[in-house]
Amino acid sequence: MSIVLPFKGLLPPSDKVSRIAAVPYDVVNSDEAAKLAENNTLSFLRVSRPEIEMEQGIDIHNDKVYEKAFENFKRLCKEAPLMQDKEKHLYVYSLKMGSHVQTGIVAAVSVEDYDRDIIKKHEKTRKDKEDDRTKHIFMTRCHSGPVFLTYKDDTIIDEIVTSIMTSSPLFDITAIDGIVHKLWRLSIEQSKKISNLFDKVSCLYIADGHHRAASASRVGGRCKSENSKHTGNEDYNYFLAVIFPSSQLRILPYNRVVKDLNGLSADEFMKKVSAKFAISPSKSPSPGKQGEFCMFINGKWYGLKSLFDASKLNVIDCLDVSVLQNFILSPILGIDDPRTSKRIDFVGGIRGTGELENLIKSGKAKVAFSMYPTTVCQMMDIADAGEIMPPKSTWFEPKLRDGIVCHVF
Repeated sequence: MSIVLPFKGLLPPSDKVSRIAAVPYDVVNSDEAAKLAENNTLSFLRVSRPEIEMEQGIDIHNDKVYEKAFENFKRLCKEAPLMQDKEKHLYVYSLKMGSHVQTGIVAAVSVEDYDRDIIKKHEKTRKDKEDDRTKHIFMTRCHSGPVFLTYKDDTIIDEIVTSIMTSSPLFDITAIDGIVHKLWRLSIEQSKKISNLFDKVSCLYIADGHHRAASASRVGGRCKSENSKHTGNEDYNYFLAVIFPSSQLRILPYNRVVKDLNGLSADEFMKKVSAKFAISPSKSPSPGKQGEFCMFINGKWYGLKSLFDASKLNVIDCLDVSVLQNFILSPILGIDDPRTSKRIDFVGGIRGTGELENLIKSGKAKVAFSMYPTTVCQMMDIADAGEIMPPKSTWFEPKLRDGIVCHVF
């Protein structure tokens, strides 16, 4: 049973939503955020990345940064203005990227479900990133960046959502990256019906947003401990999510670049790789199926095919990202922990393989690996097994926007 509840959404006016909606805080650095928010006083990046309005080089974990986030959020609420619905609703959120369309339910989901693994995870979180969002959420008393959840398709839920989309949306905006974002508000009756249908959904899966979910849990725990009259029904017991049917999700590859060859020459490196992989020149920079890789080195692309049967490995080790880590990155290039190593960088598939070539040609890296994307089924299997995926295994596109709907407490 998954708790998926209507809530009183905090929404921008339709004529200003395109100025307010912003990319997630964790897909841009401070300089990129500042550029995106330039000349736009309503950009939600001024709330999610408030350091862009502060002195250059300030520690983004400084308490003053979180105080600035609160100040900017209150200013935005007043100036936009952001208005809270008087009744509790679910919302439908559709994203269109090229020919790909995915549509999810915007809802309040349960911190307790997260803590009890009814909302299943597949990634480890970093304490510093958890600390950052915990402070930000607690200071603003707002969940503005939704957690991206998925579930195994339910035809009845899908039919209701499809029928809702025949009406005119509240919002219909095209972001600067060309992605179309639409939002509908469900009636109270429709909201209750879908909420009840999720009672029969055994679990939800985090696709993207593990740190936001973990931080919401910590904030909920803190608010509970500070409230002597806690009942369990308070808004801090829930956090903002958009829940998509698994068949609609699109995962792009998460590619790798390594800054050096661990003291090896290119020929020595290639010889070591050839002990486990068949290497051949490749006309394509992208692998055509699971179990294959493309490698860019010395200005040329090569295809790699394993000389062993990876399908016989366990649910974690059979992943392409694990095969690359266990047979090349660790034993040959000496990258034992990709979470902490400064010698490896990860490049989301949305940037394309041209970005990999640019990094090599500019001298910033020596070798790049183009990956085949992890599948949604693999992600779910690992979460069901209570296992953790290797770091940077999935890159979901398109990304949800902050500020289109907020959950306040």
